[in-house]
Amino acid sequence: MEPFWTKTEGNILAQGDLLSGCHVPAFGENFGIEGDETEIAVREADLIVVTQSCDLHNDKVALVALCPIHTLDTFEQSNPTFKTRNRWEAVRKGQQPGLHLLASPETPENNRAALVVDFGEIHSLPPSYVKKHAVQLGPRWRLESPFLEHFSQALARYFMRVGLPSSIPPFK
Repeated sequence: MEPFWTKTEGNILAQGDLLSGCHVPAFGENFGIEGDETEIAVREADLIVVTQSCDLHNDKVALVALCPIHTLDTFEQSNPTFKTRNRWEAVRKGQQPGLHLLASPETPENNRAALVVDFGEIHSLPPSYVKKHAVQLGPRWRLESPFLEHFSQALARYFMRVGLPSSIPPFK
């Protein structure tokens, strides 16, 4: 099996960088409703960079876009309907909008060790924070080509979907 990931380190960011333990805002259900002053909690999340590498390298972004990445077990805890082989097989085949599977960096042959990216949740963090956090992590994982391009394509497909109010009738 071809490796999906390579090790990297330092403050150079790229699309497909796996960053564990990032601080992200945790908005409560009453955010913005209860008066002018709202305190925002912070939680930790494992994230993968989705901003294009060229934009990161050329300092063309004010914020870095990142999506949560989970182990299958962690994802199943908050989404119990995914505790079946058929659901994960649909995700693997690209038939579950908003989710994308990536092989485990350490045991790619074990599909239960795969990681799932949730494109439906996007965090925007300052590049200075993300770079500093990347350095503090030391060695980290980065997606390799062609798995990086496949990941990028899955993200694009999720956002370019168009729902039509009707369609051409079936041929008989």
